[in-house]
Amino acid sequence: MKPDPAPERPLSREAIRELLGPIPPERVELLFAEARQVKRQTCGRKIFLRGIVELSNCCEKDCFYCGIRRSNPDVARYRMEEEEVIAAARASFRRGYRSILLQSGEEKTPQAVDRVERLTGRIKTETDGRMRIVLSLGEQEPETYRRWRAAGADLYLLRIETSSPRLYRSLHPRNHLHQRRLECLHTLRELGYQVGSGMLIGLPGQTPGDLADDALFLKEIDVDMIGMGPYIPHPRTPLARQAGKVSPAERLLRGLKMIAVCRILMPEVNIAATTALGTLDPAGRELGLAAGANVVMPNLTPPDYRREYNLYQGKPLEEDGILGLESLHRRIAAGGDELVLDEWGDSLHFRRRIRYSNGKLKRP
Repeated sequence: MKPDPAPERPLSREAIRELLGPIPPERVELLFAEARQVKRQTCGRKIFLRGIVELSNCCEKDCFYCGIRRSNPDVARYRMEEEEVIAAARASFRRGYRSILLQSGEEKTPQAVDRVERLTGRIKTETDGRMRIVLSLGEQEPETYRRWRAAGADLYLLRIETSSPRLYRSLHPRNHLHQRRLECLHTLRELGYQVGSGMLIGLPGQTPGDLADDALFLKEIDVDMIGMGPYIPHPRTPLARQAGKVSPAERLLRGLKMIAVCRILMPEVNIAATTALGTLDPAGRELGLAAGANVVMPNLTPPDYRREYNLYQGKPLEEDGILGLESLHRRIAAGGDELVLDEWGDSLHFRRRIRYSNGKLKRP
């Protein structure tokens, strides 16, 4: 039997702000316990797989927090060959993956747009339409999003980074516009994508009130998936100089509390236990699942490329999304959940929205 949906808990901004601020350890545990209960009641014990392929670390943007920003001279730039991407998709499909995330720095050249269109179409064709394709390729023109959707892309992950225009300006040069990102999210929804977003947690100058606004923003724009993680400084970025001395444990706790709050606030969305959690603690991903996440995203990128996709300091390089599946199965089972293969892993929120839109059955 499918689990019944959990009722949305009407958390006020003040209640969220308080939970995301300093609270006693026993209250933190109660927060995590409630989020687990909501997840189990709504999503059951299934944990969905989404494999990441990091296509390229070339980027036109110059974001102040990012290790592959255009102005970082220490990055050895690469673009995976198309056949290498297809080989990674084939290998993951054989092992039971039914969702793959193609991620890269932001590029808008005609060559880059054509390449993603070809890759999307080939992966769809070679898997007989049985592989969900997720793209995370930054801000693009509406026509580009339309072409990728027509080629077979199903979900687009575009992190808002912060819902605060003030904080957004502190993360970007002046020609990077917060309004532009909002417009892209709106376009993606209009084109029929499943829409994912998220933010950086623990930015310099970010308050619990800012994070409360972020959580409420995600609910307001009606996301289907949340991909967010703790901010981890990269030493070759301008923002690192403002990061202060925040311990890995504190950064991890902030990220886990945000997962829990979002699960309680939005019971039916998918929430990823991101790589950044595992950077801060070897058990970080499992702790994310225990705080309410229900998606894991192992890395399928070939190792030689993986070490150059260095968004932040300390990113794990050893993980292999194919060879490490058995270990991942065991670790997730130890937490009382079940890693599932051969399922798309669409969020319950998306399935209900599509199925019951205007009272008629609609297909993604």
